[in-house]
Amino acid sequence: MTVTQADLQRYSENYLKEQDGIALYRAMADAEKDPARAEVFAKLAKAEERHAAKWATLLKANSAVVPSYRPGSRVRILGWFSRNFGTQHILPVVSGLELRDQDAYVGQAEAGGMSADERAHSRTLRVMQLHGETRPDSILNPDRWKRAGYGGSLRAAIFGANDGLLSNFSLVMGVNGANVEPRIVLLTGVAGLIAGACSMAAGEYVSVKSQRELYEAQIALEKQELEMSPDEEKEELSLIYQAKGISAKQAEELAERIISNPETAIDTLAREELGLDPSSLGSPVGAAVSSFAAFSVGAAIPVIPYFLLTGPAAFVGSAVVCGISLFTVGSLISVFTGRSLIYSGLRMLGIGALAAGVTFAIGRLFGVTVGG
Repeated sequence: MTVTQADLQRYSENYLKEQDGIALYRAMADAEKDPARAEVFAKLAKAEERHAAKWATLLKANSAVVPSYRPGSRVRILGWFSRNFGTQHILPVVSGLELRDQDAYVGQAEAGGMSADERAHSRTLRVMQLHGETRPDSILNPDRWKRAGYGGSLRAAIFGANDGLLSNFSLVMGVNGANVEPRIVLLTGVAGLIAGACSMAAGEYVSVKSQRELYEAQIALEKQELEMSPDEEKEELSLIYQAKGISAKQAEELAERIISNPETAIDTLAREELGLDPSSLGSPVGAAVSSFAAFSVGAAIPVIPYFLLTGPAAFVGSAVVCGISLFTVGSLISVFTGRSLIYSGLRMLGIGALAAGVTFAIGRLFGVTVGG
């Protein structure tokens, strides 16, 4: 492979960038009062040293001068903040820098696994950020995933039903405002139910399908990295556990046991590094069906009175039933927001009444215009 002047310039820039990382992590290690966290920063600095050494070797091998290094203003400022305000406050910034640097090595064959290392560093820093103010959760606690999944499903069902109720109630009131026959209102309500439910199902299918494909690609990348660089993955996993408060020795032993079993290693890496549960990536079809059903239940409420009543009674019945349903759904939403049950119920009722009032007024305006 012929090395050009542009390649040598790139090697120099990469070397200086890695030196920035070394200086920053050393400064954070010196500023950190928690010995365990300081050790993690020190190990991250050593990883950057290995990267810098590689670029220096490439420069020397091609008779190029290794550039001298002096910390830039960004490194000095972040170091100052670390010393005076604590490392926790700058972790989001440093994590973002690591995430950006992983893309900088894409397409650079000489970088080898450096992109994966930078990505691992970013994950480690995010874990330290999340666990910086609280005690770490149980690392391999399956109940954590179950609670999140069940809570998410319940929340999606409630909000899906709320969407159906609010949108179809507004549609029915808008058509009522035009002073049309009840059968037209009924037909419109049924059409709105079917169209809205199909739209919600299609959107949810595409969303979950795309998300699942992204997660599967990330897990496949983890599997590839494990096969190609098991030692680096073990070190990465050890750093994550240390960031969660486990001692270095215990973290290394735990990482060693996990990596030694390929059947469980990918599952653990996906959970700890990516925050994913490989067994619960979500079913696009299941999500579409659930979304269709939840929306349909809500959207059916404004329509049901028109099957049972006639004339003005159907209009009044629909408004009353929807009002009660809106208050009920709002009260259920308070479970997730922590607000007062009465407050959330009345707020949702007010929002629904406002939306229905606006569409009713528009329907009345169009009805008068067309009729006139």
